[in-house]
Amino acid sequence: MKKMGEKQERVVVRGLRDVAAAETKISYVNSNGTLYYLGYDIDDLVERVCYEEVAHLLLYNRLPNKKELDEFRFQLISEMKLPEQVIKRIKRAPKDCHPMEVLRTEVSHLSEYDTHTNDNSDAANKKRALELVAKVPTIVAALHRTRTNQQLVTPSQEYGFAENFLYLYRGKPANNQEKEAIDRFMTLHADHGFNASTFAARVTASTNSDMYSAITSAIGTLKGPLHGGACEKVMLMLDDINTEEEVEEYIQGMLDDQKKIMGFGHRVYKAEDPRTKHLRSIAENLCHHTDTLNLYKTCIKIENVVHDKKKIFPNVDFYAAVVLNTLGVSKEFFTPFFASSRISGWTAHVIEQYQDAVLLRPSSEYIGEFGRPFVPIEKR
Repeated sequence: MKKMGEKQERVVVRGLRDVAAAETKISYVNSNGTLYYLGYDIDDLVERVCYEEVAHLLLYNRLPNKKELDEFRFQLISEMKLPEQVIKRIKRAPKDCHPMEVLRTEVSHLSEYDTHTNDNSDAANKKRALELVAKVPTIVAALHRTRTNQQLVTPSQEYGFAENFLYLYRGKPANNQEKEAIDRFMTLHADHGFNASTFAARVTASTNSDMYSAITSAIGTLKGPLHGGACEKVMLMLDDINTEEEVEEYIQGMLDDQKKIMGFGHRVYKAEDPRTKHLRSIAENLCHHTDTLNLYKTCIKIENVVHDKKKIFPNVDFYAAVVLNTLGVSKEFFTPFFASSRISGWTAHVIEQYQDAVLLRPSSEYIGEFGRPFVPIEKR
């Protein structure tokens, strides 16, 4: 029998690497370089389904038929409208704060307009999920339009959901290449296992807190540069490199200074991130059509140099930065675009966690002292 204050030894897994904290049917990430959404290989979905189909799959566990897709798309676009008070707060937000801070705050504010706060049924939560999937991109677009002193744009039922997002952000219709690019970008970012932001959302949901609180937790987690914020850091690196000829010296300098090369390596994948090949292809296509092929060639050179020196592959953030940049998205809005795609996966995980109905509460290994002598304040 252990004495009071005697430590109970536990196995510590730093960063919870390879620890399964819960079961899920939503997505599967394999270290060999595969990603599944509800049993579908991502390679079988990209270019064959639209983002609305993926969101429907994640929320309702199946791909919709044509009638269901049309109804779901209509609902999503109809729900893109924001409460007037949220728009006013967006307009009052300090110009120098990061867009993720505004997004985090305004998602929390959306809970104030929930008319069924005491209804935690599956139907009510799926309705909340649909509204959040619709409104998060609108918050992002409204903030950008406000900061650039442009009029807010109204969504159109003539456009798809991802296309509407880009339209609300830029204020001009997308061409065919841009439509395909934003739709595929959002599909590839819709979900990704128990990543940090998804786990944060599930921890919050496990306390039976509301969906808005859980999504606010996820947004706060995604903001970090070791998670969703990495995409913005990739663009900062690309802005520092002017030509292909500078790549080798720049990367070697980063390695000599023991700096992390953003957009490379992954916590799970040992092979290439399965999303990378799709984003690389999207980036190449966009750069060809926008006379920015030098940027794409620079990225290929960086990829080759880093792999040659470190034997690591680019992750989802590397070419995602090029895609968003070429679509005309400001780099400080890269992570909000990530969040606007991942919201479908987050809400699906929150609903699954409610159904699991278990509190996520890990233990820790205490490495502090015992029995420190107390000294009264007058003697310290």
